[in-house]
Amino acid sequence: MLAVGLQHYLILSAMLFSLGVLCMATKRNAIGILIGVELVLNSANLNLVAFSKYQTGTGDGHIFAVFVILLAAAEAALAIAIFMNFYNNVRTIDVDRGDELRG
Repeated sequence: MLAVGLQHYLILSAMLFSLGVLCMATKRNAIGILIGVELVLNSANLNLVAFSKYQTGTGDGHIFAVFVILLAAAEAALAIAIFMNFYNNVRTIDVDRGDELRG
């Protein structure tokens, strides 16, 4: 049976990070970009928890991961409020249409 080590978590985290960056780079929809940001933050959480377990053993990474989760929740709430306001003004959430809001 294969034991799960630190390298497995790091590979999974790198794949999540790559998918998040790819999603942010290719999506034109604001919600798709937000999903990409969440994937990047989740990869950071996975790194924090994995290093906390395998390197230090103190559990500090778990505490930092909780703060990152709180940050992600606040960021998602704020982004959705901005997207709703953007939709009310432009009638789309296509981020390429944002230059119409210049004053």
